[in-house]
Amino acid sequence: MWRYVVLMRRYAVLVLYCSLCLLLIAAVRGEWINAYQQIVIMFAGINIILCSSLNIVNGYMGEFSCGHAGFMAVGAYTASVLNVWLFASSNPVFGQSALASHASLVVFPITLIAGGVAAALAGLLVAIPSFKTRGDYLAIITLAVNYIVKSSVENIQAIGGARGFMGMHGMVETMEEAAELPWVMIWILVSIGLTIVIIYRLVNSTYGKGIAAIRDDEIAAEIMSVDTRRMKLVVFMLSSGLAGIAGGLFAHVLGYINPGSFTILKSTEVMVMVYLGGMGSLTGSILSAIGFTILMEILRPLQVMKWVLIPFSLIVLMLFRPEGIMGDRELSDVFPKLRRIFPPNDLGAD
Repeated sequence: MWRYVVLMRRYAVLVLYCSLCLLLIAAVRGEWINAYQQIVIMFAGINIILCSSLNIVNGYMGEFSCGHAGFMAVGAYTASVLNVWLFASSNPVFGQSALASHASLVVFPITLIAGGVAAALAGLLVAIPSFKTRGDYLAIITLAVNYIVKSSVENIQAIGGARGFMGMHGMVETMEEAAELPWVMIWILVSIGLTIVIIYRLVNSTYGKGIAAIRDDEIAAEIMSVDTRRMKLVVFMLSSGLAGIAGGLFAHVLGYINPGSFTILKSTEVMVMVYLGGMGSLTGSILSAIGFTILMEILRPLQVMKWVLIPFSLIVLMLFRPEGIMGDRELSDVFPKLRRIFPPNDLGAD
């Protein structure tokens, strides 16, 4: 009996998350949540992935990357082009679909991962020159990559150029024809879970301690035999790959993307969420992503004025709480009693 209690405690977070996901899917199927609320929830989920992935670089490793939207764009276009080519019928660019509709449920996660891989490879453009740079220089490199990606997409007419690319709703409809479920919502929830597990295991492993050592003092870390070049490469590629997966999900929520969706303004939004939640806090990233998404929707009627209020609120936060909402702490650090229910190794970290 005690053995089952230990197992339940160990996987309490997983059980709770799966239960919440099933409840949310049931609410969508039962039409207890309208279409607008569904979109807000999905955008919040995508923002969790984006914020958490950037926090690996800016928070846990102590670097300063400000071109996350560029990697998001790579993943969005890669996944979108593949899915439109494979499943969108009568598309003006690719013609008839290449695969039967029943294969969509298996192929969609593969194309999503392909978008993440493409974004991770693009992350090499940052990782390789970043080996000997830090701070402002790294920010300039990532900013340049953001502009390179945006300008490149604008000049590729085969995928719509500056006009944008559409047809992803065809893929979504194909999946829903195969099985009548909110598949985009499901894949967002799955991606959130995997992102949190991957980042949690990384930062709480021995490898993660080396990443924290780079943040504290890179020279000292090298003296202590930490392979800083390899760790930067892995962290940048992981961060970029997760951003690419978020981009692929973003494209299929909207059904239309254009280069204007991935400007420096989008990168700034992600950075605001990271600093709002707290550098080096996974819980902070989750809370700030949800809160920022809701705040954006509340302020939407103000149109341009919201971009006055949001930066102002960030300035106030930096003055009175510069470490962010959570700082470098997790929820279990703020509420220690949670450790009795959710022990620190409940996700299997080493």
